[in-house]
Amino acid sequence: MSVRKRGSRRVGQADFTILTAMRDWPSTIEVAPSILSADFGRMREQVTEVLDAGARVIHIDVMDGHFVPVITFGPKMVSDISDLIHDRGGFADVHLMIEQPERHLDQFAAAGADNITVHVETCPHLHRTLHAIRELGCRAGVTLNPATPVPAIGEAARYADVLLCMSVNPGFGGQAFIPATLDRLPRMRELADAREERVQVEVDGGVATATIGAVQRAGANILVAGSAVFSQPSPGDAFRALGAAVAAPSGV
Repeated sequence: MSVRKRGSRRVGQADFTILTAMRDWPSTIEVAPSILSADFGRMREQVTEVLDAGARVIHIDVMDGHFVPVITFGPKMVSDISDLIHDRGGFADVHLMIEQPERHLDQFAAAGADNITVHVETCPHLHRTLHAIRELGCRAGVTLNPATPVPAIGEAARYADVLLCMSVNPGFGGQAFIPATLDRLPRMRELADAREERVQVEVDGGVATATIGAVQRAGANILVAGSAVFSQPSPGDAFRALGAAVAAPSGV
């Protein structure tokens, strides 16, 4: 694993800290708890609980109230929990469900993001945005909404480290899994496997014990789960149960 370093860069009148070395991204099958469903008043406690249970990827959904209806949190939240994540060898996986994400990349990188994923629907200059993320020392991810055809990311997949398949419409936690995701994931896995570099395929939305095995078999290796973890009495136990269910038959 490459060493995490920090430096500084001046853009216009703003100084900010950047990452100058990218960390190796997990290529194993990983259940990634999404803090969108966590108790915001107990955030550090609950993140610590799932990390202690074995989580190594923590998914952080950032919403702006424009691209999606809900407002969640910004770079401050990433900064507040990234030390917990990194101290346990984990990865802060930031998903920007926001308009004009390129305006905020530097702040999330400085806050401790290891991966930053943007939507094809919000980035008219996606090639430039993905390269900007990597220049900040982060892995670069690209995602698309359930009704956006998979070929829309075909060209961007040449430059991305993570391909994220939305299996619900972005903006709300606790939604039902969209079964058509199982037709989309193999095509995204093909895009990933066409690269010489390791590219991860992530799935986000409606992942629970009944669906987690199916999405993994369809090609995903980063399995984001929110309500199935943090809406349960014990997030740590719920995380362990999802890990045990990965290889189990799915009801989808």
